[in-house]
Amino acid sequence: MPSALDEIIASLDALAPGVRDALLKDCVAQSAHMPWVPNPGPQSMAYLSQADELFFGGSAGGGKTDLEIGLAITQHKRSLILRRINLDAISIAERALEIIKIRDGFNATKQTLHYQGRMIEFHGIPNFEDRQRFKGDPKDFIGWDEIGDFLEGQYTFVNGWNRSTDPNQRSRVVATGNPPTTPEGMWVIKRWAAWLDPAHPKFGIVKDGDLLWYTTIGGEDTEVDGPGPHMIDGEKIIAKSRTFIRGKLSDNPDLHRTNYDAVLAGLPPELREAYRDGKFDAGLKDRPFQLIPTAWARAAQERWTDRPPVGVPMCAIGIDCTGGGLDPMVIAPRHDGWYALPVSIPGKDIPAGMAGRAAAGYVVAERRDNAIMIVDMGGGYGGPLYEHLHTNFDNAEREPIVLGFKGSEASVRRSQDGHLGFGNRRTEALWRFREALDPGQAGGSPIFLPPGGRVLGDLTAVTYEVRRGMIHAEPKEHVVKRLGRSTNDGDAIVMAWTAGPIASTDGAAWDSMRNEMSRSMRLGGRRPVVVVGRQNSGRR
Repeated sequence: MPSALDEIIASLDALAPGVRDALLKDCVAQSAHMPWVPNPGPQSMAYLSQADELFFGGSAGGGKTDLEIGLAITQHKRSLILRRINLDAISIAERALEIIKIRDGFNATKQTLHYQGRMIEFHGIPNFEDRQRFKGDPKDFIGWDEIGDFLEGQYTFVNGWNRSTDPNQRSRVVATGNPPTTPEGMWVIKRWAAWLDPAHPKFGIVKDGDLLWYTTIGGEDTEVDGPGPHMIDGEKIIAKSRTFIRGKLSDNPDLHRTNYDAVLAGLPPELREAYRDGKFDAGLKDRPFQLIPTAWARAAQERWTDRPPVGVPMCAIGIDCTGGGLDPMVIAPRHDGWYALPVSIPGKDIPAGMAGRAAAGYVVAERRDNAIMIVDMGGGYGGPLYEHLHTNFDNAEREPIVLGFKGSEASVRRSQDGHLGFGNRRTEALWRFREALDPGQAGGSPIFLPPGGRVLGDLTAVTYEVRRGMIHAEPKEHVVKRLGRSTNDGDAIVMAWTAGPIASTDGAAWDSMRNEMSRSMRLGGRRPVVVVGRQNSGRR
């Protein structure tokens, strides 16, 4: 399918030579004063976009970096252009000097360019903590080059200083990049989910360049209706607009006529889908010794349905507790191998003085069918919740239905093949879930994972190593540091698989219930209530 650029070039070629030459001469004259002019098509659409926050992305070679430079040297007074690695940021500075064709005003030591009254900084931000370097230094333009390489916490923190004291100077953020190829970058798809995630209700409805409005409510990025003001927690808040525009190699005349397409065609398949084809649902590239293969987790998401299998009750709930602040509590209900969408409760909604009772209320609201509750006890945050649930649901006459999960405890179990042990319970839980996801087992994998980049990113983030016959999962604190966030959704999902009924233990009873349900419905009787567990005194 021809691009907009191809159509424009074809239209020009169709003109009489004299008319075409005059038109081109006039265009050159009209833009002679400009140091940089955007290409027609997506790059111009991005240049003219009114969004406060724009993601210009897709395939490699679409003119993404040049867009950031062009905006900085033509539209803004104080600009910051970032790459994850500092050497890459210096390369962008060199590209800017190539565009403006002079080196006067460039300070290589400070990586700063002064040009026609404008100031542009080019910096790397390799570590999560490096975000603090930009605190309190306002910029009316912030460009994030290769956004999928950054951590979400870096992006949101630095953007807090996107502003100007000049009322006539517009402020905006532009992120550019290809589809993410690592779990660390999956937050990008979540942030622009309306355009990039097929599971989003507006996917396919909103178009490139359409504006949606967002603000933070309860620590969560939330879409709202228009700019506002919106009354949130007693305060009037103005929302910020966001959009996505897809760029392609064929829209960039600087590279379209070269052999760059052949270079992209020679990439490995998973990278070719991301960089050449711009597929945001392309397969992530697994890192060495990744504990849960991305292809297995993605396959489990693809077979998910919005309802659990008929006649299969809720078997367990995994609960990843909050430490307060912006860290949420996440509840993951499981019906055999089918998982509901994780329920996230902002930490601010669970008062510290009554954490156990408040958190328990959210859990009980989601619980059905006497499901077992598994509470994360790591870090000590789950103690109040566990005590409250244990006091109200467990008694000495039956086996407990409230279980504490301590990932640091020793494990005495072994891998399914019996060859390897586990360094601790957390490793055991992750590896058992990996085994459940294995599509090569008899009958295939029983796991149905809910959609979304956060779930996929959480589950595929952990690596492992084998030492002296024991599997050791990458420590959680290392994963959190690398991702810039906690893996709440993935942790809750994995915990829910560590206890409670599954098909191999209770499948026959469920089949019997389904048969009885079908017979009762045929005879016009009442639909029976499905109750699971050794005792039937739990909530229904």
